[in-house]
Amino acid sequence: MLTETRNKDAAPGDRPARRARKGRAGVTRSAEPGQNLHLRTPYITRRIPTFDLLGEEALARIEATAERILAEIGIELREDAEAMRLYRAAGAQVSHVSGEVWRICFEPGMLREVLKSAPACFTQHARNPANNVEIGGDAMVFAPAYGSPFVMDLDQGRRYGTIADFENLIKLAQSSPWLHHSGGTICEPTDVPVNKRHLDMIYAHMRYSDRAFLGSITAPERAADSIEMCRILFGADFVDNNCVIMGNFNTTSPLVLDGVTTAGIRSYAEAGQGSIHLPFLLGGAVSPLTMAGAVAQCLAESMASCALAQLVRPGAPVVLGAFLSSMSLRTGSPTFGTPEPALGSLVMGQLARRLKLPLRCAGNFSTSKAPDGQAMQQAMMSMMSAIQGGANFILHATGFVDGLLSMSYEKMIMDMDMCGALHAYLAGLEVSDDTLAFDALAQFGPGEHLFGTDHTLRHYETAYWDSGFNDDRTYETWEETGSVDAAQRANQRWKDVLARYQPPVIDPGVDDALRDFVARRKAAMQDGWY
Repeated sequence: MLTETRNKDAAPGDRPARRARKGRAGVTRSAEPGQNLHLRTPYITRRIPTFDLLGEEALARIEATAERILAEIGIELREDAEAMRLYRAAGAQVSHVSGEVWRICFEPGMLREVLKSAPACFTQHARNPANNVEIGGDAMVFAPAYGSPFVMDLDQGRRYGTIADFENLIKLAQSSPWLHHSGGTICEPTDVPVNKRHLDMIYAHMRYSDRAFLGSITAPERAADSIEMCRILFGADFVDNNCVIMGNFNTTSPLVLDGVTTAGIRSYAEAGQGSIHLPFLLGGAVSPLTMAGAVAQCLAESMASCALAQLVRPGAPVVLGAFLSSMSLRTGSPTFGTPEPALGSLVMGQLARRLKLPLRCAGNFSTSKAPDGQAMQQAMMSMMSAIQGGANFILHATGFVDGLLSMSYEKMIMDMDMCGALHAYLAGLEVSDDTLAFDALAQFGPGEHLFGTDHTLRHYETAYWDSGFNDDRTYETWEETGSVDAAQRANQRWKDVLARYQPPVIDPGVDDALRDFVARRKAAMQDGWY
């Protein structure tokens, strides 16, 4: 596995990242404005408790309803005879609907038994081992938003994403100390053929980031390509024995698993790689309007999907998923960052812990069409539900606007600053003789300020989260320096970050092998745009 130390094999033109500079009292300062380096970690270990919204009786009723959905209504499986055989062999009741379509029903308790082989916590390895992430338990991982066909910024407005945008967004994520994971399809690079773009996307994650990442899931052969590229990057033996890539799989709600999804799940599981199992539930459209019913459906669908990975390879890493959303009943449009799905995410956290499975849910969601007050208000409502609910993997942590149709450069910067603040929030509150600070008050006594106390001098650089983005100056100073608002600051910030970006070192031989694989795979197929 590759490391990122500078050595004789470094690629031409690659330079190590800028060193942090020393400040007063020997404290290491970031090259970015703001302090906070004491909070920087490869992933967060939460030190605050989760918020348990429901009691035992209510949770048991949701679980019983999920079991009833699975037993009496079942899951429709389409165009994957091998998945059908696996479910049937495990004891599911299979009835033929028509053609390559089956109805799969599960006796109460069956899927829970199957899921006992899934790990409660696992490591996803990065090409830089210092950036390995733990997924599950008290660990929390932030990753950028995923899946938007459009991108937007203040200069060019809303437009279709390109491979250049995709690479830019990876570079921004790699440059942030407050993200832990490179993500997946940060935007759709629509200037590359549909059947080939996964190759460019996986290569971009491998080349421009040294963090863990998600692979392609849109066709079984694209999943296979993703895993094969990992074998080139990490070595085949390492991949056979470790999780180095995950796929993010959506069920087709309500209550359908299509063959593309299940074949992809099987591909990742066969290789011992991770998979996230996520119903995308829009209240009133593909799930009940009432949140308790949506949660029960979400649990049923995600359990059925997670179980397939265990039937393929017991012990394969899986993540229980929840994407709960409300709807404007006046217009039929999805709404994000609203309170009801936030409550649902809290409950999904409780249910995941009862199943002893890692959880993916919520994120910085918004339907705003710009990086504005609405965007951040909705984002905070949604993100805090994931934080308080105990989510372990938070996709959509940065950049999500326009109901996930667009990835915003400016909101990505704003969200990354929020993610930094959440590192401080999740560190919790230490109570000790030092933090109780009796000596700080006693040193000079009543009526004297504390600026010069020994306690203040020990803690002034680490006591508070110090945003490198917010403008906390007086109104007069802000006005005198141009009255620049948050979106404008973010616009300048992402440009500055990209101008300073240096790619992490990669072995030239590995890079050549990856490029050769991409070229050969592209040459083996005609361009497909649908």
